[in-house]
Amino acid sequence: MSAFDDFLERNVKILTNIDAGEYKYIPRPERPLPNINRIGEIVNLAKSILFPGFFGNAEIINANALEYYTKLYIEKLYALLNEQIYTSVCFSNKMDDMEKLSSELTIAFIDKLSEIKRLLATDIKAVYDGDPAATNYEEVIFCYPAVRAMIHYRIAHQLLIMGIPVLPRIITELAHAATGIDIHPGAKIGEYFSIDHGTGVVIGETCVIGSHVRLYQGVTLGAKGFKLDDKGIPLNIPRHPILEDNVIVYSNSTILGRITIGHHTVIGGNIWQVNSVPPYSRIIQKKAVTSSSFSDGSGI
Repeated sequence: MSAFDDFLERNVKILTNIDAGEYKYIPRPERPLPNINRIGEIVNLAKSILFPGFFGNAEIINANALEYYTKLYIEKLYALLNEQIYTSVCFSNKMDDMEKLSSELTIAFIDKLSEIKRLLATDIKAVYDGDPAATNYEEVIFCYPAVRAMIHYRIAHQLLIMGIPVLPRIITELAHAATGIDIHPGAKIGEYFSIDHGTGVVIGETCVIGSHVRLYQGVTLGAKGFKLDDKGIPLNIPRHPILEDNVIVYSNSTILGRITIGHHTVIGGNIWQVNSVPPYSRIIQKKAVTSSSFSDGSGI
């Protein structure tokens, strides 16, 4: 055996020894795993069904072809989603009779597409109504990253509340990577939700957001800290903010902990908020100090 063959065999053994040391967390090869590329196809098919002509084949906006293509896409969606739900359930290793279960879950999800479409329609209207730069709804659907993020979130949230593991998180992370908007699928978000610009927005797992809420870029709805169990593992308990109806949060503000922002409240930009506030509050920074000492570079 040559030196290279010895080197190759040694590294293959190390890298494939899943029972050794820190490698134990890697799933065993006999367990099927979700496929990120196919999950991307699932989301694209769902987009084509929810917004025909905007995603996928633009020719299906022809009324004569709409039903044909919608049926075709639903059949494709069923096949792909059934497969990926199966792998996700196997990945969690929690249930028996997984083939039957995955088929039932896939059918149940497709039955929810009409409600997902209704919710997304409210989000699109909220984005359009809140931005004078938007010339029409079509532009909002085509161009706005918030719409892309919300499509992924609404799909993922429905899968999550149906008890499907792993898959919802992958779907929202695909949108996170593409838009810079990080919405955990576990968050509960009401109707007419909008994000303006969007880059850097973070919405945590246990957030509860009412209807007609608007966020701007850089907003974080996060946890103030974590409670640990007796083994030092963080407990998955409610730890993110509650935003009631008609709340606006301006850019780069951070709201942390299980606090409540009362309805019709406005949080100004660059605010650090860790306490609950009542309805109709106005949280703003103090005015900037004007000084003459900043002339000719002094004060820098």
